[in-house]
Amino acid sequence: MASGEHSPIVLVVDDDPASRRALSRILEAAGYRTKLMGSMAAVRRYLARQEPDAFVLSAEMDGIDGIELCWRLREDERFRMTPILVATSSEDRYLLRSAFTAGADDFLVKPLEPLVVVARLGGLLKKREYYKQLEAARAELARYVSPRIRTLIERRLDSREPMQTAPTLEDVCILFSDIRGFTALSQTIDPPTLFRTVSEHLGVQVDCVYRHGGYVDKFGGDGLMAVFDGERMGEKACRCALDIIDRVGVLKPPGCSGAVPIGIGIHAGPVVLGNIGTGEHLDYTAIGESVNVAARLCGYAEPQSVIVSEALRERVGDPRALDFREPRSVQVRGVSEPVLLYHLARAPLADTRRA
Repeated sequence: MASGEHSPIVLVVDDDPASRRALSRILEAAGYRTKLMGSMAAVRRYLARQEPDAFVLSAEMDGIDGIELCWRLREDERFRMTPILVATSSEDRYLLRSAFTAGADDFLVKPLEPLVVVARLGGLLKKREYYKQLEAARAELARYVSPRIRTLIERRLDSREPMQTAPTLEDVCILFSDIRGFTALSQTIDPPTLFRTVSEHLGVQVDCVYRHGGYVDKFGGDGLMAVFDGERMGEKACRCALDIIDRVGVLKPPGCSGAVPIGIGIHAGPVVLGNIGTGEHLDYTAIGESVNVAARLCGYAEPQSVIVSEALRERVGDPRALDFREPRSVQVRGVSEPVLLYHLARAPLADTRRA
């Protein structure tokens, strides 16, 4: 048990001064700090500015209902997981059932046995610490897993079924991006600056992808692969790409003469979605020819430009909302038939108004 200012604070609520003092002696002898309250008004004032580590509430009090207070504490987001012990002078089943229904973690029977009080409170505080560590680890891991994958995992956990491993065939839009002239850039600025530059670029792109309803499938060095599905996926992918171009165009990393340009390629078509890997390490991803074509199109994009395929253009409900310029047919490596490509731009203002 930590001592001094780092030891846990236990808020004791009981309208009997003798009971409060007795409980305080037990807890402070075990290394806890205590705050003693005898009225709801005092409790409200204290909780408005402080958050104790645990509560011990008397079930039988005049003018303040310990069970009702337990309900109120559990309704407060700050105290959803804070240990709550209810002290009672009887073991009435109805009273105990009411306490547990209100959210109490355990109960103590008066007169209090010091060994029981310390053991039960200590066990609950350990559980709370484990929970806090788990939540911290979960929050940290969430930074490395896309919201889509987290949702899939949480749904499986809620249903208590294993993560679906059977692949599915879906029609999606795939976006690839990468920094143009990255090799030359890496030779002109120091590694820490290069790392910050790439991180800033990718951060902007991730923000745009999620803002437009897509999700990041993976990072690939200095670029990323994003997936758009559902209604209006073609338009969402296009507008995302144009926003990325605009936003990275104003980034001027230190040590660089100007902005660091990127190129983007977008294609649409069927992909296979599912888990790839082993039982110890899995990657939920999209694979197939459509993914390969999208990656190849990214290579055709000039600095600060977006190249899209005819298949992607067909997914845009109203082509007048965007400007597909300079169509050209190219033979993409690995694809038997020529692919019709367009340079994507924002539609002129007049056209957008007519649309």
